[in-house]
Amino acid sequence: MTARGRSRAYARLVLRITDARTGELVDAAPARRGLTRVEARTQGFDPTNLRVLLVADLLVRALELGGTPVWAMLSGSSQQAELRAAGAALGVRPFEDERDAGTGLGEAQVLHVVADDDTTAPEGVRVAVAAVHGSPGAPDGTDPTALRLALLAHPRGTPLPLGPEPLRTAADTLAEWRRAVAAWAHRPSRPIPDPVRADLRTAWENDLDVPGVLHVLREVASAPDIPDGARFETYAYADRLLGLDLTRDLGSPA
Repeated sequence: MTARGRSRAYARLVLRITDARTGELVDAAPARRGLTRVEARTQGFDPTNLRVLLVADLLVRALELGGTPVWAMLSGSSQQAELRAAGAALGVRPFEDERDAGTGLGEAQVLHVVADDDTTAPEGVRVAVAAVHGSPGAPDGTDPTALRLALLAHPRGTPLPLGPEPLRTAADTLAEWRRAVAAWAHRPSRPIPDPVRADLRTAWENDLDVPGVLHVLREVASAPDIPDGARFETYAYADRLLGLDLTRDLGSPA
């Protein structure tokens, strides 16, 4: 939570994302606040395509948090029903079907979220997502949100080995954070400290750095100078991007 980090966050006004076509950071939102289309381009139903859909969901959330109107669309040739159902279990919000989308809504920007081996995306910014190797193998009764967290915990451009152990770690982290958030909710509310808010925005506006957001949350949980009420507000605010249902256990005994 450095002064340098805060100054970068305050200077940046919009989310910037790496265009895989050029390797350069570009504005994810159009300069005049027009509509942005986020298109998840999938090639079936497997953990990699689920990761593509999840990254697209995060991109939609980040743009909306910045005040950009978004049109979310899912395209693909097969197994979309299965992919949508798995995405819904992970908290992915509904995406419009490409076949029902018509000719467009006059969007000013188009962001194609694709697997990094897919070179078929048409004109527009290409947001590449690395492959997931292995199978989640979640035991019966595992909170599906644990899979969401396991997928979020690594940079989207890094191949991700996924198996039972990362899922157990994610499930333990979720349980710990939800217990903490429920306990902090019993304390008087306090505003999010400006440096913390700046560090969160710096992370997610800098190429959708979700592991960076998770790092800030870990720091907030242990920082001795942050009141519990401010910890609660910080986690609730960050969860608008993360979609981990961190406030699920509100009302449980302190």
